Amino acid sequence: MLNMAAGLAALGDLARSPVVAILGRAFAEAGRELAVVGGPVRDALIGRPTHDLDFTTDAHPDEILRIVTPVSSTQWDIGRAFGTIGARVKGEQVEITTYRADSYDGETRKPVVAFGDNLEGDLVRRDFTVNAMALKVPEVKLVDPTGGVEDLLAGALRTPDDPRVSFGDDPLRMLRACRFSAQLGFEIEQGTRDAIAELTDTLEIVSAERIQSEFVRTMQTDDPVRGVRAMVDTGLADEFLPELSAMRLEVDEHHHHKDVYEHSLTVLQQTIDLERERRPDADADVTLRIAALLHDIGKPRTRRLEPGGIVSFHHHDIVGSRMASKRLKKLKFDTATTQSVAKLIGLHLRFFGYSEGAWTDSAVRRYVRDAGDELERLHILTRADVTTRNQRKARRLKAAYDDIEDRIAQLREQEEVDAIRPDLDGNEIQRILGISPGPAVGKAYRFLLELRLDEGPMSPEDAEERLRAWWAEQP
Repeated sequence: MLNMAAGLAALGDLARSPVVAILGRAFAEAGRELAVVGGPVRDALIGRPTHDLDFTTDAHPDEILRIVTPVSSTQWDIGRAFGTIGARVKGEQVEITTYRADSYDGETRKPVVAFGDNLEGDLVRRDFTVNAMALKVPEVKLVDPTGGVEDLLAGALRTPDDPRVSFGDDPLRMLRACRFSAQLGFEIEQGTRDAIAELTDTLEIVSAERIQSEFVRTMQTDDPVRGVRAMVDTGLADEFLPELSAMRLEVDEHHHHKDVYEHSLTVLQQTIDLERERRPDADADVTLRIAALLHDIGKPRTRRLEPGGIVSFHHHDIVGSRMASKRLKKLKFDTATTQSVAKLIGLHLRFFGYSEGAWTDSAVRRYVRDAGDELERLHILTRADVTTRNQRKARRLKAAYDDIEDRIAQLREQEEVDAIRPDLDGNEIQRILGISPGPAVGKAYRFLLELRLDEGPMSPEDAEERLRAWWAEQP
């Protein structure tokens, strides 16, 4: 519940903070208005830490630059065309934007930039009422023309204008509704939710990069499951990540299997819980969270109804890995993220063979080698993938994974398993066999690597003897 007395006190503290106080005085002395706007005001009222101070003013960009230059160490005007000047004041980065009165052409999400002449007009054009509040400084006056405080009290996300008009102006706001729902724990107001469901197809005019950015920011929140549910329930996910909705498989009356969609959301939540437990001070691992959400996206495509009420999903790990890679590329994710997610999905079933019978040391080495840099993430994902209600089975799987992690740690100490390489390098292979660089060297290298994985490290002399014996058998 919002504590208004505490919230108003926090606004006073915000207004008196060094950066805000310095800028408030500078603009007042120049005869111009200045207000902290959006997220910092909202967060102060609900007791959340404030970051990334944004200001709005009746001054135009050239004048903003003249006012901030004497009180800042650095200035930049890359956003001048949109009315924004950036500056660094007492070591903190701020952005100051001229009041806006933009209009949209309905074909792209890029506004026709127009400057406004009053604060209230600027605020009513913003995305949600809880973000459409401003704190005028230096006089410390809260300006809330659209009922943002009431919606904070109600925990509701609502657009200042008719939601169809707001989302028609900028369809990206629909994804932002899902993200803020996850970030703040707020419900999307029913009329706003209905408008999203009606206008999902307008998301097609938004670039893949912008969609990806909002999706990532949702996955960085404390409760991305809430945001994902909103995307799927409104139909938004169908426009950019249809594999999510596809996991809501119909249940045949003669065949029973776990709800893949709900299972995936549970795995995502358990992944986050384990992530916090293992890395309490680390930032949200978006790559791991995406892998958890998508780890079973291959199941709808591989689903087979077998005799006796059995449902199979053979090779859904391999199929899902390819599907995830293709989808993330379409969303313009970077290569490293795409490859990591695909690798984790492709490997997420490997451990369950271990749980059915202890592996040899060579099998453990292969597991480590195949996981590579993703090993710690794979530990978390595989543990999180256990959602059975059978407590006996859950305890058995946990014990098996505890065991494999212990064995990996022991092998690390014994032979630095993370950096497994053959006991002879390429140059030594060429010297011993008297061959030049080419496919034969690679084949010999792979033989020695398999030998190392199966039998562990050996002396150069023994490795040379085994290599010569193998070579003699080659056609």
